[in-house]
Amino acid sequence: MRLTGRQRIVGRALIASVSLLIVVASGVAWAEFRSFTASIPHGEAVPPLSSGESDPDGGAQNILLIGNDTRAGATKAELKAMHSGHDTSTANTDTMIVLHVPSGGGKPTLVPFPRDSWVTIPGYGKGKINSAYPDSYNAAKSAGKSERTAQSDGIIETIRTIHALTGLYIDHYVQVSLIGFYRISEALGGVTVCLNHAAKDHWSGIDLPKGVSVIKGSQALAFVRQRHGLPGGDLDRIKRQQYFLKAAFAKIASAGTLLNPFKVRNLLKAVGSSLLTDPQLNLFDLARQFESLTSGSISSQTIPNDGPTTIYPDGVATSIVRVDKAAMPAFVQSLEGKESDALAKATPARPASVTVDVLNGVGTPRLAARNAAQLERLGFKINLVDSTSTTPHTAVEYPPGQEAKAKAVLAVVPQAQALPTADVDRPTLVLGTDGRQVKGLARSAPAHATGSGSPSPARKSDPTDGLGCIN
Repeated sequence: MRLTGRQRIVGRALIASVSLLIVVASGVAWAEFRSFTASIPHGEAVPPLSSGESDPDGGAQNILLIGNDTRAGATKAELKAMHSGHDTSTANTDTMIVLHVPSGGGKPTLVPFPRDSWVTIPGYGKGKINSAYPDSYNAAKSAGKSERTAQSDGIIETIRTIHALTGLYIDHYVQVSLIGFYRISEALGGVTVCLNHAAKDHWSGIDLPKGVSVIKGSQALAFVRQRHGLPGGDLDRIKRQQYFLKAAFAKIASAGTLLNPFKVRNLLKAVGSSLLTDPQLNLFDLARQFESLTSGSISSQTIPNDGPTTIYPDGVATSIVRVDKAAMPAFVQSLEGKESDALAKATPARPASVTVDVLNGVGTPRLAARNAAQLERLGFKINLVDSTSTTPHTAVEYPPGQEAKAKAVLAVVPQAQALPTADVDRPTLVLGTDGRQVKGLARSAPAHATGSGSPSPARKSDPTDGLGCIN
């Protein structure tokens, strides 16, 4: 699910791992970083591919960012502030995000996996994807294994499950604990977010007004934890997590963080006791890959799915997210910026047979309306004209099975990305800040810069750094 188009407690922890990479890449002294990395514990190595298997995305890197909701090590005050219970021994994970870095140096993509995704868990049968970790963790603890080994087993089982589902080979992993996220959000001094509506929910503890807020600690946890009261439930929580990740990138990339040695040291200190990585992960080398990352240079896509539904395994009503496995190959190809086989083979449909939604992801007044009108002049039908959160790249999103219609729209929007997704009902043109529009309209200047190379006034005055507001 794309952040700019429209999981239990741990999404906030993932900010820690990604944020760390940015901080390191941006100038932390080598000696300090070397001392820091030497203290990070390691789990089991990622299993290699089985004989006869191939890596579908070649040299691309896939790093699993996984949250562990243990409260071990938290003080009584922190447990109270986190509004997340006092259990210091449970190890579950309801948040799993794969950070995909293309082999050719293209734009990284965050791929979250809804916790309720109904999948095959190797060795355990069918179940929700969030049960893979505790299934293996509990089995390890029952066998007398250490806490670190048990957590490693949980991570590896999750990796096997994701591989079985997508075909993607997971190269590395970074696990962050719940208390780690809490401490990191505090060390950052807060992250700026914006809500379309006021939010108050006793389950998560969120209590924020409509509009812009700077959140940290308990409210940062609540922001990415809330599920009750959101229209899409767990799927909407994913949107919150993606939004917060990007907002954290913007905060860390700011001079106020990078040029403050006390903030950098506090951030490293907060992270140090919270990570568990595979032995082969070199954080310094990985950090260097992120030197150019900003909040606008990361895309977000959830695995193709048919949304929430209810099934009755063993006669018990169970809410799940049904994964669209048929669309998975095209989805994996799209991560590498490649045209899917189905799209490549499709013949563009007649414009008159194609109905399009048009979304303004820039903020320029009437941009979507002008593009919709031009599409109508070219023979297309228009269903919805609306706005969405800021989008860096113009794209044509389309549901699997509508490749011919999508190809017709792509033909009239030069250099637009093609994104297969179950999040839309029809081809949807999302206009981005790269300035690409429908043929016949003058290409607009990228919204992130002016001719002089200086930030535009609109960008300067936007406290969310272009992310806009979210439900």
